[in-house]
Amino acid sequence: MWINVILLLVQKYRRDDLSLKAIQQETGEGLKEPRLVVYKDKDLNSAISYSSSGGIHDLKSSGIDGERSTNVLESSGNGRGTNNDSDAGDREFQQKGTLSMSGEKEQFIQPVKDDQTALPQSREVTEEKNKETTDVNKAVRRDRNARPQSQRATDEKIREMKDQLIRAKAYLSFAPPGSNSHLVKELRLRIKEVERAVGDHTKDSELSRSALQKMRHMESSLSKASRVYPDCSSMVAKLRAMAHTAEEQVRSQKKQATYLVHLAARTTPKGLHCLSMRLTSEYFSLEPNERQLLKGKKLQNLYDPKLHHYVVFSDNILASAVVVSSTVSSAVAPEKIVFHVVTDSLNFPAISMWFLLNPPGKAIIQVQSTDSFDWLFNKYKATLKQDSNDPRSSIQLNRLRFYLPEIFPTLNKIVLFDHDVVVRRDLTRLWKVNMKGKVIGAIETCQNDESPFRQIDTFLNFSDPFVAKNFDINACTWAFGMNLIDLRQWRRQNLTALYQKYLRLGSERPLWVAGSLPLGWVTFYNQTVALDRRWHILGLGYDTEMARGDIERAAVIHYDGIMKPWLDIGIGRYKGYWTKFVKYDHPYLQQCNIHG
Repeated sequence: MWINVILLLVQKYRRDDLSLKAIQQETGEGLKEPRLVVYKDKDLNSAISYSSSGGIHDLKSSGIDGERSTNVLESSGNGRGTNNDSDAGDREFQQKGTLSMSGEKEQFIQPVKDDQTALPQSREVTEEKNKETTDVNKAVRRDRNARPQSQRATDEKIREMKDQLIRAKAYLSFAPPGSNSHLVKELRLRIKEVERAVGDHTKDSELSRSALQKMRHMESSLSKASRVYPDCSSMVAKLRAMAHTAEEQVRSQKKQATYLVHLAARTTPKGLHCLSMRLTSEYFSLEPNERQLLKGKKLQNLYDPKLHHYVVFSDNILASAVVVSSTVSSAVAPEKIVFHVVTDSLNFPAISMWFLLNPPGKAIIQVQSTDSFDWLFNKYKATLKQDSNDPRSSIQLNRLRFYLPEIFPTLNKIVLFDHDVVVRRDLTRLWKVNMKGKVIGAIETCQNDESPFRQIDTFLNFSDPFVAKNFDINACTWAFGMNLIDLRQWRRQNLTALYQKYLRLGSERPLWVAGSLPLGWVTFYNQTVALDRRWHILGLGYDTEMARGDIERAAVIHYDGIMKPWLDIGIGRYKGYWTKFVKYDHPYLQQCNIHG
């Protein structure tokens, strides 16, 4: 009997002892030595993420004991710890941050009564800790409704699997030619499996469960290969060679892509060529008296200086049609508009036929061919037919803009359009802009406190004494595309003769790069008035990051660059502004397979 009583007492003692030990262990975890550091924002973020994904339960099972944490803190505090120590310190730091966020109290350094110098420091650390804990609690409340990190879209596994493929291919290259060993077969099999598993996926959430298993199998095979081929220097050399080869391939592909884009920009689309042929055929089937666009009163008002005159030089049917259509449809008083379309002799019949079939309402339209400017070519034969390596300046249409006062001798003002613009607002107020005695109104392509969008010294050769003497290297540049031109001031300043002089000088020595833009800057130097930027916005032919609000506020939008809206390479998000004014239901456009 006594033996039974003793056994019961022993069992009771053991149970009480185990309970006490359990209590000691539970409270001991919360009494770890504090880390005398100030939390940083990046650490708070990591603590929040750690809390949302795992919670306290995961931290308790992580196996980081108090003794190791103390060592880690000591080694990381002096900045001389190893990488492993640093990682352990981060984990311990995240644990302490998570415990703080869960509402548990941490014991900080207690004030030492005998040592008064320790009191301010301990209070400072405690106050800093309480402040950081409060900030963390606020962040946790903000993050409470966010998805756990494990559920967020990441690509870590995808990138790891791609790295495995690179390593596996590097190890395969170490095998002797024609080798068919078990390891080689295994690596080839793993490469095929991982490539199929990755496919075109870009996020870890898109991977199947079997993909992760194949990744583990690949890691096992790579471990075997590392033991067979332990020479690290060979692996480094091979990876460098592979990286160099990949860079060369990327460089070659970029060069080829750039060439193809420029080729596409200079090539007439098949649909536009078809449209031109059909319209030309239709034009020559008409009687001579039926080919006249202007009759009666419209013919009399063609050169009326009181009307608003616009000119566009173009060999593109759809482009010139969009400029005219968008200008007329946006106008409050279209009956005051006179449009002059100047083209070459090859495209004159097609463009004339288009406007015969699609007249611009109340506006007046005139289509002119360069053949009608024989007097001009005879007068400026040396410059208008001058050869150049730059195809832009060799096009006669592009150079005719510098002879506007002689092409339109009775007009006082005119607005010059490029054929890659779209008018979205009424331009009546543009004609009332104070020109301040200047010749041309344009938007500037530089901004205050910013580097110029087009620096003039990249187009003009300031190492030449003539350029350095006559032009300021810090002068603000401006844009063609939509320009208000005072023809009377042009004639008074005799700027056409000045253009002739600069064109001749530029052909004798390299003063500026070829093209009409640098010649325009030097010809109209100090003769330009800056327009409000809302009149004309640039960049729709090359800039994919333009703000939608800036485009919507602009009166004229300009597809400058090589990605024109009528080409397949045009920027899709901007095409709608242009296609809005194209008559895709027209029979000729449908027959030529031209669609929006």
